[in-house]
Amino acid sequence: MGLDPDNKLFWDESAVESELKRVSDICNGCRRCFNLCPSFNDLFTRLDRDEVDGDAEKLTRADLKSVTDLCYQCKLCFNHCPYTPPHRWEVDFPRLMLRAKAVQTRRDGQTFQDRFLGQVDVVGRLGNLFAPVMNWLNRNPVNRRLMEKAIGIHRGRILPHYASQTFRQWFDRHAVGKSSEAGKKVLLFYTCSVNYNEPEIAKACVRVLERNGVEVRCPEQRCCGMPFLDGGDIKATKDNAEANVASLYPWVAKGYDIVVPGPTCSYMLKQEYPWLLKSDSAKTMAAKAFDICEYLMALHGEGKLDTHFSRGAGKIAYQVPCHLRAQNIGFKSRDLMQLIPDTTVQTFEKCAAIDGTWGLKQSYFELSLKVAEPLLNGIREVAADFTVSDCSLAALQIQQGTGIKPLHPVQVLAMAYGLNEGDKS
Repeated sequence: MGLDPDNKLFWDESAVESELKRVSDICNGCRRCFNLCPSFNDLFTRLDRDEVDGDAEKLTRADLKSVTDLCYQCKLCFNHCPYTPPHRWEVDFPRLMLRAKAVQTRRDGQTFQDRFLGQVDVVGRLGNLFAPVMNWLNRNPVNRRLMEKAIGIHRGRILPHYASQTFRQWFDRHAVGKSSEAGKKVLLFYTCSVNYNEPEIAKACVRVLERNGVEVRCPEQRCCGMPFLDGGDIKATKDNAEANVASLYPWVAKGYDIVVPGPTCSYMLKQEYPWLLKSDSAKTMAAKAFDICEYLMALHGEGKLDTHFSRGAGKIAYQVPCHLRAQNIGFKSRDLMQLIPDTTVQTFEKCAAIDGTWGLKQSYFELSLKVAEPLLNGIREVAADFTVSDCSLAALQIQQGTGIKPLHPVQVLAMAYGLNEGDKS
């Protein structure tokens, strides 16, 4: 309750504390989320202390802050919880954690670390402009120690590689293909991490979509806003959301769907934009937003997906990202890859524990790897031909723990089609 940021009650500290204790009491009686994430384990440990003895009212502000800080917004507890709306108890743990973080940020100010990590577009543009230098600095041990002291990013954390050409720059020179007789047309919300760090993923999306007769457009867009939300900055998140809706909605009104190659960003468009903006345009956009593999499987369901593949992909170890599982759309990426002949997919429903900016931080680096170890160990044991994840940040964690750089499912599909990923045209 009290989860509307436009309501004054949302920002009332005493109301937030009361709600945290109310929900903690419900969670204590249920414990279904035990071992789901560090936040719940911390909560139950604190509730089990002798001086608390299961009484959530005895939890201190320090207790509640610890639980809040350990939440990395994987969203899985919402689907796991039997008491979410419309249940009369109205438990929404992820948004309560966002609320607590936002109130904390308004009271104490945002840390330099969170301000820096939220500026994805600014840092990304600089990274691309000076890509060789930035990539060298991100690998340089001396600079990494300085970064750790200055902005709290752990010196051992593998950081994204900056491309010398962004996807946006590539697409602006790309000849847009017209839609087929079926009239399928989409907007590619290419995401900041793909644009600046993994442009080959978005290029694969364009090639696969155009292979299937789908017209692809890319209106101007900003970061979805999740990094701002991670840092408790509701206003900056809404600013980005409003800018994206203003840019994308006129195309949606003309019949375009939105496809997204990043599960965090598709979750934001589907779930958080309507919550934050409450506008009809945001709600309409949410209904027209699809994860890229969700969209391609819908084409398959209509009998319109080209399944004439030129090669198989062998054995695939596929990690299902948390923000994709949270969308309740099934395993579309797995199903899509299994359409490829001579391909087997072993699915891992295990968290990579790097969600958003949380896993980049020095204070959570070791814990992040500990939570991800079941996933990492499973991938090591499989010894697959390809390791795959839809999430660029989960891919970073997998690379950190296994030395294997994962592909995106659409890259696997492009490879199976025989599309030339090296083509810059």
